[in-house]
Amino acid sequence: MQQDLQPGQGEIIESDGQSPRKPKNEVLEWIKAIAIALVLVILIRWLLFKPFIVDGPSMQPNFHTGERVIVNEILYDIRKPQRGEVIVFHVPSEGRDFIKRVIGVAGDTVKVEGDVVTVNGEPVNETYIQGAIDNAHNNNSLYNNKNFPNEDFTDGTVPEGHVFVMGDNRSDSTDSRMIGYVPLGDIVGRADLIFWPVKDITVINH
Repeated sequence: MQQDLQPGQGEIIESDGQSPRKPKNEVLEWIKAIAIALVLVILIRWLLFKPFIVDGPSMQPNFHTGERVIVNEILYDIRKPQRGEVIVFHVPSEGRDFIKRVIGVAGDTVKVEGDVVTVNGEPVNETYIQGAIDNAHNNNSLYNNKNFPNEDFTDGTVPEGHVFVMGDNRSDSTDSRMIGYVPLGDIVGRADLIFWPVKDITVINH
């Protein structure tokens, strides 16, 4: 498409009459490259990764209200969730998303008695909340006040296509002990990074 030349555009004629030279366009090329990079970042962010805001105390002491996390939305299209991973999922009955930790996967038998969690008869080494559990015990109390199975959910075996999740803040978390097993289809993705506030930036350990 033809363009009109504005003053100062087009070829530059040397004052000594020598052959013309093309103007430098490195700045324009840099602008184009940056623009393309920004578009790619935005596409990758919104198609593969999404930011979520933590709301509520259910994942303390590891996550706090107001923290922003990046959720990997593509990982579980490649493989299924694994024990210990922190996930974000839809809860249709609540009309919102939850962030919890996967404790059991399909076929696992889960049991929660006080502060002892077992999967397939083996105690889970919950290093991510051990300090909080120890503090509760030092005060002669339990960290967890809701067991599983219970009167609402009597079957402790995780069905196919589901996971069992709990919040790290065991006595202040609405999770699989109250809402049941989470269907894989309701999972948004895995929380991989806390990116705000700046002082809390960290890669999430699963």
